[in-house]
Amino acid sequence: MDQKLSFGLKFRYGLADLGFSLITSAMQFFLLYYYTDVAGINPALAGAALLVGKITWDAINDPLFGYWSDRVRSRFGRRRIFMVIGAVPLGFAAWIMFSLPTGLEGVPAFFAVLLSFWLVDTFHTMTCTPYYALTPELTRDYNERASLTSIRMVYNVVGYILGAALTTMLAGIFRGAGLDLQQAWSATGAVFGTIAAITILITTLSIKESPESAGEPSKMPPVSAVLTAFKNRPFVILMVAFILSSFSFTVLTALVPYFIQYQLDMKDQVSYILLVMLVTIGICLIPAKLVSDRINKGPSYALGLFIASAAIITGFFFPYGPTPWIYLVAVVVGIGFSAQWVFPWSMLPDVVEYDEEMTGERREGIYYGLWAFLSKFTSALGVAVCGWALQLYGYMPNVAQTEHALFGIRLFFAVVPSVILIISLPFLIWYPITRKSHAALVQQLADRKAAALKR
Repeated sequence: MDQKLSFGLKFRYGLADLGFSLITSAMQFFLLYYYTDVAGINPALAGAALLVGKITWDAINDPLFGYWSDRVRSRFGRRRIFMVIGAVPLGFAAWIMFSLPTGLEGVPAFFAVLLSFWLVDTFHTMTCTPYYALTPELTRDYNERASLTSIRMVYNVVGYILGAALTTMLAGIFRGAGLDLQQAWSATGAVFGTIAAITILITTLSIKESPESAGEPSKMPPVSAVLTAFKNRPFVILMVAFILSSFSFTVLTALVPYFIQYQLDMKDQVSYILLVMLVTIGICLIPAKLVSDRINKGPSYALGLFIASAAIITGFFFPYGPTPWIYLVAVVVGIGFSAQWVFPWSMLPDVVEYDEEMTGERREGIYYGLWAFLSKFTSALGVAVCGWALQLYGYMPNVAQTEHALFGIRLFFAVVPSVILIISLPFLIWYPITRKSHAALVQQLADRKAAALKR
């Protein structure tokens, strides 16, 4: 079977990630800010509600949708059927998330955050997990997967740029059109939700799944399916490294608006600084892929995270007040974090063959379901930690911060992410799947399948 994919297929496949990343970016960069400075919700309470949402629902729905997509058969295939059903509801859920009434406190505020998050998360999981699980089905080639992921991540970065740069801009435009602050953010959520629904449907209806790569539906019971995945050593190592790096990135991005507005007194430049970082990430996606062609994906991932951590730590030493140096830091962080966009997502498909060698089944869905849960859990944990840190250090919204509060913002914006990124590096430098070992495994599986057909 030809493992090479046409550029047109890669182009169409990647489009859906623009919609996913648009919503993810708006949440990652501005959801906590929206809760505290627009809806007026206590930051610690908002963070706790998000974390509870992850623990109580994501632990079930991410592996569950992945497991179901391994077993379902339909005229849309086993993955795309979920995207067809969930695309439009996801758009509506994104609008509702940024439409909470203002002035909520205590239990009503907690459940408003929790329930709106559950709604978004359910339809995001229903569509996103099967979408990502298509990657290893489209090709089994080590390098081609990196190429497919790189093109998809171009869309991902564009979505992140739109979410980071346009969220406050759109809200400002809607304010200028006569809407109040809450209505302006609600309208912004509606725009983003509409874009997400449209891009997901375009991808879903313009690509086809490969029956040869899909194999037979998995027959493994749900609990065994999850437990068996954790016997896959490369998956566990990659999972640990990704949890650490994802948590660090979430803490950094969640505190960007606070650091720039209150520590640097550059509130009007938040979107521009984020734009510089994300554009740099986009520019460096292809160079990052070329680096992995020479030194394998794991060490390439580690190199990028090291560069990012070295740049991030400098933020702790920035004095109060505006500085142009933040733009240089944004560029270097973007160079480093381009690895976060390319490598974990091109490394995860490779663990599927190790699972196939263990179980004899193709179980992409369960791995992407577990991956989605861990990714979203660490993101929620990062946001919760930020909320707790802001509360602990005495943060008050929309006023000049005390020295104690500014120290807390700098500490969790710069030091905490940098240290955790450094901890993740050994897992990646000595990552067991290399180009050579993966090619040997794919050949072994092909030989086994050929031998079975001759019987």
